[in-house]
Amino acid sequence: MSLPLVIAVDGPAASGKGTIAKRLAGEFHLPMLDTGLLYRAVGQRMTDLGLDLDDEAAAERTACDFQLEWLVDERLRARAAGEQASRVARYPGLRAALRQFQQDFARQPGGAVLDGRDIGTVIAPDAPVKLWIDADVTVRAHRRYRELAGRGESVAEADILADLVARDTRDAPQMQIAADAIRLDTTHLNVEEAVAAALAAVRKRLHI
Repeated sequence: MSLPLVIAVDGPAASGKGTIAKRLAGEFHLPMLDTGLLYRAVGQRMTDLGLDLDDEAAAERTACDFQLEWLVDERLRARAAGEQASRVARYPGLRAALRQFQQDFARQPGGAVLDGRDIGTVIAPDAPVKLWIDADVTVRAHRRYRELAGRGESVAEADILADLVARDTRDAPQMQIAADAIRLDTTHLNVEEAVAAALAAVRKRLHI
């Protein structure tokens, strides 16, 4: 009986990890979880309830009441939701409340693909395949600008760059690179090249 195939895809915002995770999930016929959506959902829920995102206790209570239906909110893809997520994700109590959900997803029969910040170090440290996806922050800002502008959001690239720098600083405690992670810099790669490089790295790690 083969062991479950768990692929952990970690890295900073707009590095390309979400796209890579989705393509890997399709290639290996695995369910995929964007763990960042969990934090976005909690942040959005708090905002909807008029709660202060700097209220650690309120953030933890909201996470403890987490509902799957929160994940279908289209607003979670917006820039504001990303900022909300980064603010609440720093709270240890909130992270602990969401950790079990992520670990249960990773442990399902057959395996799964999860993308986030600490999948390979905290959520699934025994995952047979771990990727760390990164890119220069100015390149990440340009990618995010194009993504948001394409959805009709009025944004300034300079503001996005400033936001990403601030988010990287806030997220730094959670962004620990696993010692056995395969590191992939997508700065000079387009989408197809990044996906191809990730797939090749996974196949090499699995000896297939």
